[in-house]
Amino acid sequence: MEPGASHTDKGGRMKKIAVYGPGCMKCKKAEDNVRQVLAETGVEATLDHVTEMQAIVAAGVMSTPAVAIDGVIKLSGRVPTTAELRQWIAGKA
Repeated sequence: MEPGASHTDKGGRMKKIAVYGPGCMKCKKAEDNVRQVLAETGVEATLDHVTEMQAIVAAGVMSTPAVAIDGVIKLSGRVPTTAELRQWIAGKA
């Protein structure tokens, strides 16, 4: 799925996922993990990688990488595991 592409999840509600970070290896790994889980689960979503520091701070992120799903910061300061991402994307956490 291309960044900025919009699709809906199986429940018909569009998921919006954002990875926050300047583009370091950990930030890229976080984005790769999100893409992997989306591919494995079949959930399609809008995925953006926010690299501008002003936008990162405005989102309330104090350390990167960070991942937000539907506007809620789920994790910051480390790369999320695929297991964590599966739960968040499924709406179970």
